[in-house]
Amino acid sequence: MIEIDRVSKWYGEVQVLADCSTQVARGDVVVVCGPSGSGKSTLIKTVNGLEPVQQGLIRVDGVTVTDRKTDLPQLRAKIGMVFQNFELFPHLSVRDNLTLAQIKVLGRTKGEATERGLRYLDRVGLLAHQDKFPAQLSGGQQQRVAIARALAMDPVAMLFDEPTSALDPEMIGEVLDVMVGLAQDGMTMMVVTHEMGFARKVADRIVFMDHGRIVEDSQADAFFSAPRSERAREFLAKIIH
Repeated sequence: MIEIDRVSKWYGEVQVLADCSTQVARGDVVVVCGPSGSGKSTLIKTVNGLEPVQQGLIRVDGVTVTDRKTDLPQLRAKIGMVFQNFELFPHLSVRDNLTLAQIKVLGRTKGEATERGLRYLDRVGLLAHQDKFPAQLSGGQQQRVAIARALAMDPVAMLFDEPTSALDPEMIGEVLDVMVGLAQDGMTMMVVTHEMGFARKVADRIVFMDHGRIVEDSQADAFFSAPRSERAREFLAKIIH
């Protein structure tokens, strides 16, 4: 479903991704982890073209993201993206946040968009809040609305960029529960996170990054039981402790 082949990226003279290669099969959950500044968020944003790359090839569902002729807005409509800071429209109700992109991008009628949006709002447990505005919701609730909004677009894959990092500790669980449910339903997911409990529970593979490079790319059980690199062992010792 997602293919990243020898991708490199620079900001000016600073290289932030160096020869990165990995794949995500349909229905798999791949967790990308590593220390701050290792290039995790940059890597995941290259998947839907939010971050352009100078070298390498990226394909999603057969579409070449790195081809200049690719219609990136159309591609992004197929790839759900959930950010750290929710990115909801503050002046719109929850219901309108869920329907706007469906109407403008997918061409659905307001009735179709509303029916679909509310179905996913119910799935994340927030149907009773459809008339509220984002400021009236907790951080965890806002993030769940953001997930419902992405799902309403019928994505072929979901990208999560540290979806719990802006949340209070007691709100993290409610967002992770929704993500666990998606994984169990077979959604293809690429997740940047420090939540190692979530990674152990649902990840098929772990991609560990450091200084813009993929240091390890292994099955989740193998990564947690016997990481191959000294850098990954140091990371796990600190974060799990």
